[in-house]
Amino acid sequence: MGRMDELPEYAERVLQVAELIPPGRVMTYGDVAEWLGEAGPRQVGRVMALYGGGVPWWRVVRSDGVLLPGHELRALERYRAEGTPLRGASRATEGHLPRLDMKRARWDGVGAQSDEAHI
Repeated sequence: MGRMDELPEYAERVLQVAELIPPGRVMTYGDVAEWLGEAGPRQVGRVMALYGGGVPWWRVVRSDGVLLPGHELRALERYRAEGTPLRGASRATEGHLPRLDMKRARWDGVGAQSDEAHI
């Protein structure tokens, strides 16, 4: 990835929001879109897929709490290290992977620095 100023403006703003999310907490793609007040969850997901490697990508998640396909084990390692709330996997779950406990893990932006809160 190049320098931040080479990114499209929207992508840069999505990544800035991702960096605000505290360890152990998550925001959904839709939460990030709503925070920025433009575009939607799909655009946020695309930005994260293309440019998210340099930010805490594991903190921007699907609203159902399912771990990011193809990155489940890397994400799980991060969640466990950060103490992110997880729900145990049911026996029916493929690979018996846990999900995020969205009720407890979801972050609403409270506590963000006021100057950063309006990116």
